[in-house]
Amino acid sequence: MMIKQFFIQHPRLAEIIRFLIIGGGATLLDMLAMGVVLYAWQPALYPYFYQVFYGGGAPCTAATVVGTGVGFTTGLIFNYVFSILFVFHEAGRSRSVKGFLLFAVLSLIGLGIHLLGMYLGYNCLHINEWLVKIVLTIVVLVYNYVTRKVLVFNSPKTKEGVADEK
Repeated sequence: MMIKQFFIQHPRLAEIIRFLIIGGGATLLDMLAMGVVLYAWQPALYPYFYQVFYGGGAPCTAATVVGTGVGFTTGLIFNYVFSILFVFHEAGRSRSVKGFLLFAVLSLIGLGIHLLGMYLGYNCLHINEWLVKIVLTIVVLVYNYVTRKVLVFNSPKTKEGVADEK
């Protein structure tokens, strides 16, 4: 009861926690989808499915690129649907094709930030890949929350400054 009351008094914090839960679920789904692609693409490398998550199998570049694309797309769709249903109470422009496309473009920009950061941090500056990945995950997480909240899940304001209830 105290937790429910706390979240009623702090709705933004509750929203951020829901965002983290859904983002975590999307990340797990992304990794699972990539694992399925790697396993299906090169079964000789991974005699058992769980072995795709141990690394060290050296899959071909095509398998990792396709797996990354399938994983990203799967996670994106999951994240979009559950952001509408569970995370953000204000629908804004999210429940439209234009809203989905904006959500997808913002997600692709986040992916680009992550990839560029990995290249700069790991390849150019030679910082530990997991340290770079953790820092970039936090940066992209903040970017995703702010851009989605402001650009996708925020109802447009009318001239009087009140949300349009269309």
